[in-house]
Amino acid sequence: MNDSVTPLHSDHSRKFECNRYVYPVLSRRSKGLSLGVNLNPDKICNFDCIYCQVNRRVEAETTFVDLPGVLRELEDLLSLIVSGEIYDHPKFSDVPDHLKRLNDIAFSGDGEPTTYRNFDDIISQVAALKEKHQLSETKLVLITNASMFHRPVIKNALELMDANNGEVWAKLDAGTQEYYHLIERTKIPFQQILDNIRDAAKIRPLVIQSLFMRVNGHPPEDAEIEAYCERLNEMIASDGQLKLIQIYTVARSPAESYVASLNDEEVDQIVATVRERTGLIVEGYYGRPTEPQSTT
Repeated sequence: MNDSVTPLHSDHSRKFECNRYVYPVLSRRSKGLSLGVNLNPDKICNFDCIYCQVNRRVEAETTFVDLPGVLRELEDLLSLIVSGEIYDHPKFSDVPDHLKRLNDIAFSGDGEPTTYRNFDDIISQVAALKEKHQLSETKLVLITNASMFHRPVIKNALELMDANNGEVWAKLDAGTQEYYHLIERTKIPFQQILDNIRDAAKIRPLVIQSLFMRVNGHPPEDAEIEAYCERLNEMIASDGQLKLIQIYTVARSPAESYVASLNDEEVDQIVATVRERTGLIVEGYYGRPTEPQSTT
């Protein structure tokens, strides 16, 4: 199913009232409310994606994660959502009835969440809070670039998520090494990402989230999308479980001015190609209205 972007979907501000770490958003991919947990207020990330909306040129307000503060903010917002008071807030007063549900608590934010040193500990404590509010059906979602899956503390965290209705959304934005480095601007090898996703998918079903865009006015070449499909098929052939592929495009202001959304037809074409080449369940999500783009 394809979803259009509304103003509510486009507002993914990581600020809510006086909160520093936990923020509610209306998520087009979650199809409801999502509580984001930002474990990277320092804006440090091991990727530097050209489409990221985080302005890393502006100094971060803090470099310290106050875990008790994270849990207090989460407790307060869970209480507002369970009571329904969240929909009295001006930011959420126009949420349609069918989206008035808490779909997930998502570990995302201004950087890669799995770089947080005690990531398994915070997963455990957030899971306990979820149960306290009788939200066993609410997912724990990890939105991640999969760069740290090979580390023991992250493997333990993923197991804790498995036991608490967890779901991993792993980023895969490329089919070739060259395109991967163009988009992600990282020293982490592409093969490490592929291996980590494959190995994690052998243990639990993963959601693959893939953002495609125009770079200097040009969408990804057909050969790149074909290579991307090959990478997915290689994971399936290695007994990897891929429950859903999310194909989406730029919906908020990107880091670089030469990056822009694909149009709806281009998103639809990629969705159709991936579905045909892999046989997987694929969903598409549309982006911002097309604007004139630089070709330099």
